[in-house]
Amino acid sequence: MTKRRNFIQGLTALSSLSLAGCGWRLADVRANTNSGRTDQLYIYTWTQYSDQNLLQTFSTQTGMKVLVDPYDSNESMLAKLQASGGGAYSLIYPSDYMVQKMVDKNLLVELKHDRLIGLDHLFPQFQNPTYDPKNRYSIPFNWGTTGLLYNSEVLKQAPEDWDYLWQNKAILNKRMTLLNDVREVMGAVLKMLGYSYNSQNDNEIKQAYQKLTELKPAIAAFDTDAWQNQMLAGDLILAMCYSADAIRVSKENPKLKYVIPRSGSSLWTDTMVIPKSAPNQDGAYAWINFILQPEIAATISQRLKIATPNRAGFELLPEQIKNNTNFFPPDDLLAKCERISPLGQFEEVYDRYWTKLTSS
Repeated sequence: MTKRRNFIQGLTALSSLSLAGCGWRLADVRANTNSGRTDQLYIYTWTQYSDQNLLQTFSTQTGMKVLVDPYDSNESMLAKLQASGGGAYSLIYPSDYMVQKMVDKNLLVELKHDRLIGLDHLFPQFQNPTYDPKNRYSIPFNWGTTGLLYNSEVLKQAPEDWDYLWQNKAILNKRMTLLNDVREVMGAVLKMLGYSYNSQNDNEIKQAYQKLTELKPAIAAFDTDAWQNQMLAGDLILAMCYSADAIRVSKENPKLKYVIPRSGSSLWTDTMVIPKSAPNQDGAYAWINFILQPEIAATISQRLKIATPNRAGFELLPEQIKNNTNFFPPDDLLAKCERISPLGQFEEVYDRYWTKLTSS
């Protein structure tokens, strides 16, 4: 995963606020008060996951002040974490492949499962994910796909695959955006060419780069956030994006439709982890347990328009959401999708071609 939002200046402080009529109960997940800085919890996360009602509820139930600092990419998060030694953050939301990197760099606490309540609420595939077997270091928060959001009023023919962009670049000229992310963009083109999203073949990467140079003159921008307002304003008619963002934007304008390309795309999971430098591990465990509650998971899914990995929470969702294939795509399509995986030193090959593409 990738850049999604610009940084928000400063921190959002939410302290001991009441939430009238809220039925959420924290019960046994209240933080202990015998170690660390238990009066506040610093969270480092994606902007769109900072839900004020959620933070207020947690603060009300625990008495802890919750402070949120948003980041715009996994890479910037990792760089800041390493540069600052972790700072005050006790909970971070890295994407699946970044969990692997952080484990390799010895940055994460190995979770004590006896302190977690509700792991059995997760779907089986999220109880033993490939990126973190047996959830040793991370707990899934949400998941989704990468695809195309298009204006069905302008584009009468729905995009079916990535090659639609090349076949219709005259119509899409300067009215489409691709994500500002090397692995997503290169991966999508690799998938279109019949290769893996995680190819480690230099010739295959070169072919993907060459295809992108053909398309680049028609691309308005490589962007992961600003496209949303531009789509709503009608300035853009197609954007490569994450399913969670597509669902939120299409709620504002139902003429905007989301599709997963039939050749496949990326399948991603954003997670919750505790850095080794965390000053309030008790608070971090309390937060994770809070999120694992089925009622909380269902409410987050509805309000933030994200797919929950919590099976018990999923069962509480309205049928219209459970049956929404943008939230929960069919298994046959998911089978064609791949998780982005760390590539070690070979990532330098991707970066080299990406720099040539975006700087030319």
